[in-house]
Amino acid sequence: MSELLEIESGRYPLSKIAEVNPSLPKKVSDETLVSFVTMSDVKEEGGLYEFENKLFREVRSGFTRFIENDVIFAKITPCMENGKGALAKRLSNGLACGSTEFHVLRANSDGCPEYIYQITKDDSYRQKAEMYMTGSAGQRRVPSDFFKKFEVYIPSKKQQKKIAKILSTVDNLIEKTQSLIDKYTAIKQGMMADLFTRGIDMTTGTHCGKLRPSVEDAPDLYKQTELGWVPKDWDDTKLGKYIEKYLYGPRFDAGQYSIDGNVKTIRGTDFTKYGEILYEQVPIAEIPIGKIKHHILKQGDLVVITTADCGLTAVFEEQDYAYIPSAYAVKLKLIEGADPYFIKAYMQTDLAERQVNKYVRQGTLGNLPGSDLLDFFIAMPSLNEQQAIVSKLTSVEQLIVKEKFYLAKMHKKKKGLMQDLLTGKVQVS
Repeated sequence: MSELLEIESGRYPLSKIAEVNPSLPKKVSDETLVSFVTMSDVKEEGGLYEFENKLFREVRSGFTRFIENDVIFAKITPCMENGKGALAKRLSNGLACGSTEFHVLRANSDGCPEYIYQITKDDSYRQKAEMYMTGSAGQRRVPSDFFKKFEVYIPSKKQQKKIAKILSTVDNLIEKTQSLIDKYTAIKQGMMADLFTRGIDMTTGTHCGKLRPSVEDAPDLYKQTELGWVPKDWDDTKLGKYIEKYLYGPRFDAGQYSIDGNVKTIRGTDFTKYGEILYEQVPIAEIPIGKIKHHILKQGDLVVITTADCGLTAVFEEQDYAYIPSAYAVKLKLIEGADPYFIKAYMQTDLAERQVNKYVRQGTLGNLPGSDLLDFFIAMPSLNEQQAIVSKLTSVEQLIVKEKFYLAKMHKKKKGLMQDLLTGKVQVS
């Protein structure tokens, strides 16, 4: 279509520039190798993981068919609300079969596949799709009519391409940054496995500051314990030996929450999965000082979640406001000789996770009694070695934090660009 005859910018349903659930454009031989894409192969942030290839005859019946550059859109709850969808790329022979819970959008002569994909990734578009859902709870789906009724901003194809290129550039930065975070996280996990079983050689020899030789290479440096092989000079004991005091947070009425209160109460939802406290979101309550004075957290106290996210551990860092743990968390005050950041890191290891799973009481929500924490096996090196281990881990964690900050910045930028470009509020030249 010539540029003069291109679609006039305006609000239209996506079906103006895309076929909805079209057929394959050509006959496919039964022996043709095609991609097979399940719902679990689709990322919530958009895109595809690795997927299988199968002969067409194996998947020709009972699956949704699509081709290279089609947009797939998860139609069932909760996959739709979670953002599952993709622009189909790298398909075997340009063909795929997949979940019946996909809608397929294929760009027509007026449409740009990348622009259509960006529209379907927009939060506001997904929210509108949710309003159109039909069916019973747990089986609610977006009907195909949604793409033929709900209107969005659609510019000329030339403008669609420019907008898609801008948004795709940010997507690529987001993907690369996430890959770096995943890489550093994997490095950290590998380091933890070594550091909590081999530690760091603190002698003055050639290995000083490095991991000890492995137990296979230097068995005389190790001893067998409840946790497996650990350095001989480590104190294999129970965590309770290093805890001076443990105390659950106080119970109080929900009506005592008040922005004019005197204390902030840390809940499990105020933790990240990495054991960071989100201080700014912790709610404020008005509780008599006599009831909370023993619960007030001090620098270096550990806070351990004992309900739902059992075992999730954070180190409290002094704030301008008074903080206490909630009734579903426990405050641990450590004795001298124990580094709280070492204990926090230990609680993130597989060694600790196995013990959480051993002691947790299952129910509607899991529960880990604070007294059972005292019975956790742990191998404690000297304070100097604890701090050296923490330093090694912190160096990687700082890289992760840096990339996460950049990732959040890019997500914010992408959201702003989508609000401007996908609504026509800002025109591209």
